[in-house]
Formats: sequence, C-alpha cells, structure tokens
Amino acid sequence: MRILVQKFGGTSLSTAEARTHVIEHIQDALNQEYKTVVVVSAMGRRGEPYATDTLLDWIGQNGNNLPARERDMLLCCGEFISAATLCSLLNAEGIPAVALTGAQAGILTNDEFGNAQIVSIRPGRMLELLEQGNVVIVAGFQGETATGDFTTLGRGGSDTSATALGAALNAELVEIFTDVSGILTADPRIVEEARPLSVVSYMEICNMAHLGAKVIHPRAVEVAMNAGIPVRVRSTFSKDKGTLVTHADALRNESGAVQDRFVTGIAHVPNISQIRVAPQEGSYDLQLNVFKAMARQRISVDFINVNPSGVVYTVFDHEAERAAETLQGMGYTPHITPNCAKVSIIGAGMNGVPGIMAHIVEALTEEDIQILQSADSNTTIWVLVQGDDMVKAVRALHRKFELHR
Repeated sequence: MRILVQKFGGTSLSTAEARTHVIEHIQDALNQEYKTVVVVSAMGRRGEPYATDTLLDWIGQNGNNLPARERDMLLCCGEFISAATLCSLLNAEGIPAVALTGAQAGILTNDEFGNAQIVSIRPGRMLELLEQGNVVIVAGFQGETATGDFTTLGRGGSDTSATALGAALNAELVEIFTDVSGILTADPRIVEEARPLSVVSYMEICNMAHLGAKVIHPRAVEVAMNAGIPVRVRSTFSKDKGTLVTHADALRNESGAVQDRFVTGIAHVPNISQIRVAPQEGSYDLQLNVFKAMARQRISVDFINVNPSGVVYTVFDHEAERAAETLQGMGYTPHITPNCAKVSIIGAGMNGVPGIMAHIVEALTEEDIQILQSADSNTTIWVLVQGDDMVKAVRALHRKFELHR
C-alpha cells in the first residue's frame, strides 16, 4: 500500500478559498493512487475563533488559572474542528473521509502536558480505514497518555504529528503544506532576492529551523530523518513542488562532492543578550557555578564559549535581567550586551572547505559590522552581531555567497 501523509497548517484551512486548494491537493494525491492521511492544524491565527492562540487568550480572559492538563483538553479542540470541517467538505465532494483525534489515530505520549513527547503510535485503525478507501484526517498537535488524558505536543506539534505518522505508516513521503512556496535561502521579508531551494538535507533544514527559519519544526525533521522518510515543503496555494528534504547523499554528484553550493541559506534569531562573566580571583569553579545557576532558574543558554578567562553565552532578551540578578547574587559582575542577533550560515557543502570564515568576516567587515562572538559545527557557522546590524548582516552574507543565483 502506497501511503502519503499531507499536513495542512492553520492558514491553509482558515478560509473557504484556502480549503478549496486543500481539497485539490488531496484529490491530486488520490489521482496518483496514494492512500492518503491528512494531518490538520487549528484554523487561522490569533483573533480567528478556532486558532490555538485565540483559545489561550480565552483562558486569560476567564480566570487565567487553568491547570496544564485541562489546558491541553481545551487546546485540542481547534484541531478537532479543523478535522471535522475538512471531513464534511471531502464527503460533500464524493471523497470518502473519516476524522480521528490524535488519540484515535493511536498516538501515545508521555504526560508532559503542553509539550508532550510521542512514546509510540498504533497505526492499526488508520491502516484499516485506508484499506477501506477512506482519506484519514487526523487532528494534529495532540495525543493521549496511557491513562487516556489529552496531551498537546508543543509549538510545531502538527508537523511532528505528520512525520511521526509517516514513520509509523511507512509512508513514501510526507508533504508539509504552508503559505510559502518551500524553503528559501533567507527570510524574504529581509532579503528580496531570497530564492526557493529545490532540495536540502535533513541536517541543513534542521539547523535552519532551530536557527530562525520557521517553515517546519526541527523536531519534525528529526523524526523524518531517523525514519528515512523524505519530506516535501510546499505551498497550499500553488502546484509548485516546493522543497524536498532528504538525505545529504541526494545533494551529491557522481564524484561525491556536494553539488554547486557550499552555503545553503542564512538564518537569524533576534532579541538575544550576550552575557560575559569573569572568574573571581583564586576561583576555578566559574563555569560550573554559572551554568548550574542558569539551570536552576530554568534559563535557556546558547552560543556558549568557555575559556580560562571566563564564560560567554547568550540568553533571550526577556531573561537577561533575571540572569544578571542571579549572577550578581552569587558575587559575580556580569557584563550584559542586550539587543543582539545570532546570524547563521548553513550548508552541508562547507565542511572541510577552507576560506568560508574568511568570506564571512570579509562580508561583515565591508559593512562595518562587528562580530561579537562566533562558533561553528560541521554544517553551520554562527556569528553574534548587534541587533541593529542584523538585517544588514543577513543581506551581506546572502550576497557574498551568491545565494540569489
């Protein structure tokens, strides 16, 4: 049985016109003789009646004291409504369809309400419905605990639902439909010349997603990568094939070299603060003390540099004051640089290639942009710059690596 999983986000379902496009994509899959599972998000965005953020606002306006378990119970409703709506529309078009909650689809999670992890999926009911000729519509973003409580999977959870179901069903492909035509070389709101990518590796898009690109959730990519299932990111509003996310081997030519590019894209994360902490004289436990203190305060740290002269790391701007107060209470004198931005240069082809960092420094120096900090991995180089320089830095790096071509 050839199975295809299609996931449609909130903007893909928010209007009657958009839902018409969704039905066309489902019909296209059926015409290709795929047994089709459709994962749906809640309709629309904040302000629209069934959107997840609207439901959260409703809680805030009515006591703002809903426990995590009951909050998940409420938040699941948005996807229920989407699944039932699409089921009705498909049946009206003569396409047999059945709607399932995440629990009914067999998604079992732990009990970390609000950010649950999938433990297992029992695909038997879905497979039976597919064999009977139905399109199976699954409410995304959710599952159930071993005791039958509703859970939600956190932000981007519908993407994770889709790739996890794809893995459990041994699907040929997972299609993620959104309001953009695939994955671009940079944010088009910043770089007008940003162009769509036809193919990227799992690791590249995972890094891009972690580092500011919001087209697909990184947890969903990791699930697909582990299962070896290709993912295609497409626009709901066109027939364009979008971007294929697959193994790095697909990017290589016959000689084994990565085709045509060292750098795949530029991503960015604004609104972060750099924290520098010097050790106290005669003390050698600075690193241990600092990072244990951040962990106790549940402050997420990133971009970490440790050396004998101290530690340097970043936190989100909204946590910087609390981090500084914690460090001061321990007797340290932290130096805080607020309103910074992390700019990331990503590409599977740059591993082992000399001169990449020189190009980065040259591009930023030409624009009089100071690099506050840098780090690298096999597929990514990160630089920290002042927030006011972020847009200029992204554009300069996009030009330097000729990503517009």
